[in-house]
Amino acid sequence: MKKIAFLSHLDLNLYLFRLPIMIELVKQGYTVYAIVPRGEKFALFAQHGVIALEYEIERKSLNPLKELRTIYNIYQVVKRLDLDILQNFTAKPNIYGSIVGYFAKVPLLVNAVTGLGSFYLSESSKARFVKGIMESLYRAANAKADYCIFQNSDDMHYFIHKGLVDAPKAVLIKSSGIDTTIFKPIEKSRESNDAVVVLMIARAIWHKGIREYYEAAALLEGENIRFILIGDTDEGNLSCADAAFLQSGNVTWLGHRDDIQEQIAKSDIFVLPSYREGVPRTLLEAAALAKPIVTTDAVGCREVVDDGKNGFLVPVGDAVALMHKVKELANDATLREVMGKNGRIKVLKEFDVKIVVQKYLDIYEKSF
Repeated sequence: MKKIAFLSHLDLNLYLFRLPIMIELVKQGYTVYAIVPRGEKFALFAQHGVIALEYEIERKSLNPLKELRTIYNIYQVVKRLDLDILQNFTAKPNIYGSIVGYFAKVPLLVNAVTGLGSFYLSESSKARFVKGIMESLYRAANAKADYCIFQNSDDMHYFIHKGLVDAPKAVLIKSSGIDTTIFKPIEKSRESNDAVVVLMIARAIWHKGIREYYEAAALLEGENIRFILIGDTDEGNLSCADAAFLQSGNVTWLGHRDDIQEQIAKSDIFVLPSYREGVPRTLLEAAALAKPIVTTDAVGCREVVDDGKNGFLVPVGDAVALMHKVKELANDATLREVMGKNGRIKVLKEFDVKIVVQKYLDIYEKSF
């Protein structure tokens, strides 16, 4: 019986986005571990036959001594498991897991880059310094790993071009997948005079395009269009919008919601003017629910939208272009329906969770 561990810095991310892979591995007879700090989802892994093991980490720490302690904590967990495969996710676990896996002599080490983060959106001296350190560490980590999975082609090509991974090790698996049997179109009844509902779901930080969304909404004030924003603030993030801004203008801010699928189903147009992503799950959910999308021609976002077919791509930071495309869709119900159907087809062909899971399994199985 093969043993595989999934290493992440957050149990929530592992539970929400990697659980289908873990469940399928359990079905195929693998012993599956989730190595994560204890959080709100930690105890839930057991319900799916996954063994959760805890380690301690300070997610935002850059203190070398604390980071060495984290690596040692992970090593203590991994070493006693006698693993066949160690699958790492996100920056710190990729780097630390590669070091740990190498010294623990794990036969197959796989990293997964799910996005490059906010440091790649800034040209500040601090951002450049951190990027330099991270890229040096990634180069060393991927030298030890057998494969490095990328969610979008831009990030993969960047890593290859910069020498952060050897091309034969780079594997493109778009997104974490979406369960299209759960996320599927729901008939929406509407009266002819109902306002067109435009929805954005994101953390309330500037890099998600919050400002551009509010500016586009202001430009369309007086139109029969209702703008909604769902997403919590992130007070520890310097790029966080404050509550006063979020409660202003022509946008209804709902804060955090758990009924995301229902909220998307009630909308007519989905918007995400983000500056950079891995592959945004909210775009996949909207497309799976057959909603037309307006998003940016940015890393990660353009993986989901074929411009003019299942939505529109607009330049990053351009509220006017965003406004025009939202207005075009708001004024054309037939176009919304056609683009929504095309989005659903694209998700079924490229992003269905069964397709994604099988691609991960292919990597694991062909290596033994």
